[in-house]
Amino acid sequence: GGTVRAGDVLIALAASGPHSNGYSLIRKIIEVANADLNQELDGKPLKDLLLEPTRIYVKNLLALAEQVEVKALAHITGGGLLENVPRVLPEYTKAEIDTTSWQLPAVFQWLQQNGNVAMREMHRTFNCGVGMVICVGGEQADKALGILKDLGETAWIVGNIVASTGQEPETVLKG
Repeated sequence: GGTVRAGDVLIALAASGPHSNGYSLIRKIIEVANADLNQELDGKPLKDLLLEPTRIYVKNLLALAEQVEVKALAHITGGGLLENVPRVLPEYTKAEIDTTSWQLPAVFQWLQQNGNVAMREMHRTFNCGVGMVICVGGEQADKALGILKDLGETAWIVGNIVASTGQEPETVLKG
């Protein structure tokens, strides 16, 4: 992330589900809600959505890096967008994430509602549908999106990098 600068663009890649993160909370929500794991959400049983295998992005990211300068990558694991993105940012920068740029997948809506989980906590615990964040220069964002879509990825601009007066990098959720 040493080349990340204000004006860079953040591109999201869709997650396939919870990606093996937040399962202590998921188990608690299932228990407290006395959930029927066979209930359907988005045309699939809840249990299938919760156990969907984690996406592996490496081949498509390597293909992207051959054609575009990838400045940083953040795999959205435990800690969500709030804790993972700042790990790849230099001092005096922050990531502004537009939470209206994607729809919260049904499995995460179910978890939020049945667990009465605040949205900030959702973004700290789960990927909320964003499995990977890619930082590219603003001038390469459209090219990167085109390449990713040609590779079969669901990709979109999720935010950008801005200068910050605080030394510690951070993620700011907007929307």
